[in-house]
Amino acid sequence: MNNFKRIETELIIAGRKKRYTQGSVNPVIQRASSLVFDNVQTKKFATENRAKGELFYGRRGTLTHFSFQDAMSDIEHGVGCALYPCGAAAVTNAILAFVKSGDHILMTGAAYEPTQDFCNKILNKLNVSTTYYDPMIGSGISELIQTNTKVVFLESPSSITMEIQDVPSMVKTIRSINPDIVIMIDNTWAAGVLFSAIEHGVDISIQAGTKYIIGHSDAMLGTAVSNQRCWDQLRENSYLMGQMVDADTAYIGSRGLRTLSIRLKQHEVNSIHVAKWLASRPEVVRVNHPALPSCKGHEFYIRDFYGSSGLFSFIFRKRLSSKQLSDFLDNFKYFHMAYSWGGYESLILANQPEELDAIRPAGKVDFEGTLIRVHIGLENVNDLIDDLKAGFDRI
Repeated sequence: MNNFKRIETELIIAGRKKRYTQGSVNPVIQRASSLVFDNVQTKKFATENRAKGELFYGRRGTLTHFSFQDAMSDIEHGVGCALYPCGAAAVTNAILAFVKSGDHILMTGAAYEPTQDFCNKILNKLNVSTTYYDPMIGSGISELIQTNTKVVFLESPSSITMEIQDVPSMVKTIRSINPDIVIMIDNTWAAGVLFSAIEHGVDISIQAGTKYIIGHSDAMLGTAVSNQRCWDQLRENSYLMGQMVDADTAYIGSRGLRTLSIRLKQHEVNSIHVAKWLASRPEVVRVNHPALPSCKGHEFYIRDFYGSSGLFSFIFRKRLSSKQLSDFLDNFKYFHMAYSWGGYESLILANQPEELDAIRPAGKVDFEGTLIRVHIGLENVNDLIDDLKAGFDRI
């Protein structure tokens, strides 16, 4: 909790060394492919220290990139941060950095759908096998670890259904069986600060910075913050696979950090308010908000998280017909249908149970009603509730 209290200050000062700001408040935007050396000696020094923040070549990064990477490493308590053009690239390239033909990975069965598609369609072709597990498996993960298991991938909360995993129990179990296994987590919901993955023993904390770090739905970005033991391999293999972002996007990421704490607090206040209102509605059978007892793994949220963000889901008691669903979704004033989330605006999407069954290789879908996923933005919460109430009335 002390770390979380300090995060407000850390988000303001992180990545703002004089080397990066050059006398201004914000880091400079340094756009470059070629970086010029004054002489042979400086070229040799840059080459020898190209992985340690020296200007070497644009793909290794500029001052703009180094500033953002330092900031991300500081706020997530890692030793280094690799950058990617989107969250999916961060997930896939982090995994690729640690597997080879014949290896095996364990993947949560409630993971983000493109993460599952990558395992099924890309890793499978590379002769890397995947076993999916129930997100609530906890220490039971021990039964699925094989001699060739190289990566265990977590996502907490789960995509769409929002289960909170018992990360400390899983990490302890995995380490007791094979301490060399690399444990990764998609930590996007917590924006890297509401759940301190690396302090809980996870090796690599991955985010779609597109969401809360960018915060304004106007750029795409992926980050992977690593601990000491995995950093060199993650950094070098990601570099060899050509992963990077442009300087302008790195700058936007840095700028987003400065308001992240205050934005997350308002997302939390608004989302809990809306979630409690939804829980009071007779049409709703369950609200999957980590801060509410009705969410699976709520006890782990209370124990391990510092707060909540704006994304959650709720389940109608009954399945909505196609007409009801269209009437519900097509006529909102403040909620808009869109993929992604994490921006300042409120969003809404729906899934029928069979749609979720198709993307849940492990972890049973235990409801029959229509699921609605919402991202609660920064609008006035009473306006959002009025908008949802009008949607309920349309049904």
